[in-house]
Amino acid sequence: MYLSEQERIRREKLAELIMMGVEPYPAPLYPVNAHAATIKETFTDENKDRFADVCIAGRIMSVRDMGKANFAVIQDSSGRIQLYVRRDDICPGEDKTLYDIVWKKLIDIGDIVGIKGFVFKTKTGETSIHVKELNILTKSLKPLPIVKEAEGQTYDAVTDPEFKYRQRYADLVINPEVKEVFTKRTKLINAIRNFLNEQGALEVDTPVLQSIPGGAAARPFITHHNALDIPMYLRIANELYLKRLIVGGFDWVYEFSRNFRNEGMDRTHNPEFTVLEFYVAYKDYLWMMEITEQLMEKTAMAVNGTTKVTADGKEIDFKAPYERISIYDAINKYTGIDISAMNEAQLREVCSQLHVHVDKTMGRGKMIDVIFGEKCEKHFIQPTFLIDYPVDMSPLTKKHRSKQGLVERFELLVNGKEIANAYSELNDPIDQRERFEEQVKLMERGDAEAMFIDHDFLRALEYGMPPTSGIGLGIDRICMLLLNQPSIQDVLLFPMMRPEKRDEE
Repeated sequence: MYLSEQERIRREKLAELIMMGVEPYPAPLYPVNAHAATIKETFTDENKDRFADVCIAGRIMSVRDMGKANFAVIQDSSGRIQLYVRRDDICPGEDKTLYDIVWKKLIDIGDIVGIKGFVFKTKTGETSIHVKELNILTKSLKPLPIVKEAEGQTYDAVTDPEFKYRQRYADLVINPEVKEVFTKRTKLINAIRNFLNEQGALEVDTPVLQSIPGGAAARPFITHHNALDIPMYLRIANELYLKRLIVGGFDWVYEFSRNFRNEGMDRTHNPEFTVLEFYVAYKDYLWMMEITEQLMEKTAMAVNGTTKVTADGKEIDFKAPYERISIYDAINKYTGIDISAMNEAQLREVCSQLHVHVDKTMGRGKMIDVIFGEKCEKHFIQPTFLIDYPVDMSPLTKKHRSKQGLVERFELLVNGKEIANAYSELNDPIDQRERFEEQVKLMERGDAEAMFIDHDFLRALEYGMPPTSGIGLGIDRICMLLLNQPSIQDVLLFPMMRPEKRDEE
């Protein structure tokens, strides 16, 4: 393993600490009774007696050497606070080794220490801790990138995506504001969960490993079950399992699902992602649009205190109600072409005319999807429901009650991207079987994203599924919008990365 000069020096310091009898990785119990942010927020000269004996632990972020005294900055999970370390305080006897050797020579920026002392304010008014006892809790063997702050400005902050996403643990240390994104992500998910629970929905779990990758048109990840000697798939969606539960008698079920799709990566796609799906008996897609508006509005308020957010420099308002437009009307609006009555051959000509790339594996529905994606989607910035899709695009969706050739489906578009997909669910088992068979024909033509036939799901439908509406919401994309993050990688703690090239010795 290749080691830099600094890494070699730190290992030498580690060895010296051990030789001196200092345990660099002691037992984990340490009696922390305070945190940096709370101390800074609540300490005053009037209540200083409450802070006469604080115990705090964290990572050393900077040191200013002043001879027999030092100022240092420690960072814990809540923030940073200044330390005042004086030689005679931490070494009150004749032996000054702890200060002169350990503190001055063997402790580095990045080391984790525990300190005990009392809180005071310096002459410049900075709330600080006067250290009376110091303990090494973890010796850091790898130096952190140095980030400097002066006069309210940050210098040399690490912004390289390769570093940030691959070494998220270091990114969180040196850019603590990144923590706020993930704290808010949890707050966002909790707000959605609370909304659904208040509505009477039941949270459930369904399988991640599946024998049939159903519920969406996507390329799956394939693995192998050794004991059963069969191929298995990581789920691309949890839809078909949740609808089985509606068959079984639940009225409203939901799941925050980790899904996996063996597809490309870009600023809005990661092969592993989080989706919320919920299904409600005796409801339709019109009702689902209204509940979706309520959910998005309340979630925006819970996370940011307002329905208005800024994303990519644009102000977006999640206040209900949202505009509604059919997919055919949207394509007509932005291309000037009415494709509603066109067959597959005519659509291929339109794609050529619009310079939209298609191939022979694509059926009519896939071509409509590509036309909309390339020519129309980017124009929908404010929340908009794209409604009434052609049957060809929606093999799991109920046919429209009044419009021939369409289904009762919508997508919620925001900032030029889909963040939700919903249906009046198809509950006719004969119609569903025919739609699955059409998907098999597309698969035989080479469409790697066409759906498999799920015979057990068809059996469930034959027992009878009540009229149902369902929706899937992309949690990662919602986080991007509500937290004003430009890339899906910025809202995932550990996004997918190419394998790292390791340095040779």
